[in-house]
Amino acid sequence: MKVPPASNDRADLLARLTGPAGPEISCEECFEQLDLYVELELAGSDAEAAVPGMRAHLEGCLSCAEDRESLHALLVSESGSDA
Repeated sequence: MKVPPASNDRADLLARLTGPAGPEISCEECFEQLDLYVELELAGSDAEAAVPGMRAHLEGCLSCAEDRESLHALLVSESGSDA
């Protein structure tokens, strides 16, 4: 017997299917702006204001989100090795 998803699961699924309410960028735009976005995040700046739609794209695109995580980890490790 299949158990229906909880209401939070349904809301999450619906949000992923319909996409973000605000602006979203493409994978190509994400790739072009990812360095800037992550550098601003690490600097404590408002990266979303500088690259509108990036956060929404990263929430909906696993591939680009993985690229962001890898770049973030690389930059953190590089800055830690300089200290």
